[in-house]
Amino acid sequence: MSCILHIDTSTEVCSVAVSQDGASIFSQEEFEGMQHAVKLGVFVDEALSFADSHAIPLDAVAVSCGPGSYTGLRIGVSMAKGICYGRDLPLIGLPTLEVMSVPVLLFHDLPDDALLCPMIDARRMEVYAALYDRALQVVRPIGADIVDEQSYKEFLDERPVYFYGNGSAKCREKIVHPNAHFIENIRPLAKWMFPLAEKAIAQEKYEDVAYFEPFYLKEFVATVSKSKVL
Repeated sequence: MSCILHIDTSTEVCSVAVSQDGASIFSQEEFEGMQHAVKLGVFVDEALSFADSHAIPLDAVAVSCGPGSYTGLRIGVSMAKGICYGRDLPLIGLPTLEVMSVPVLLFHDLPDDALLCPMIDARRMEVYAALYDRALQVVRPIGADIVDEQSYKEFLDERPVYFYGNGSAKCREKIVHPNAHFIENIRPLAKWMFPLAEKAIAQEKYEDVAYFEPFYLKEFVATVSKSKVL
């Protein structure tokens, strides 16, 4: 097992955690809106001081890499890269929608054939979502979805689908299929990143610190806008 510093600033929540031997041993979170520029440096200093004071050497830095807020992701990834440069540590990039799925898998009793659909809010009835099975294998890749009564019907007709994240609340009135289930209060938080980060270390799946960029929501917007023009 490893000691990992985790950073998530992909949504309105700013969070930092430290994990060791597959468990979170330090966590700080701010839920009061976009305070990343103010809070992240403080949280990271506290996390590094905690690790250093307990003589726990860090093995890697993991950062949530989107999709998510442009400003939030930029702040989080810049901080993660700076720490990696300063301490000569490898960088792990974790998809935000997978990070959101960890507490659902850990704390909710789901049927074996369940599909997971984490959602990040966008404007109007648009969300950024993906579909995973219980092993977090991709069933449908990340996409920009305009939600209506027919959304995800091909999946809902076959098996139960669990919707969660800050984009799911506005979908309740539209997605009324009997196989649709909604889980509240699920956010991407640094303290839930450790299972995915440990897996990345085991697979030696690291990012190039110099060239790594997060997965901004604007990339979806550009793709959708281009397709509408065509």
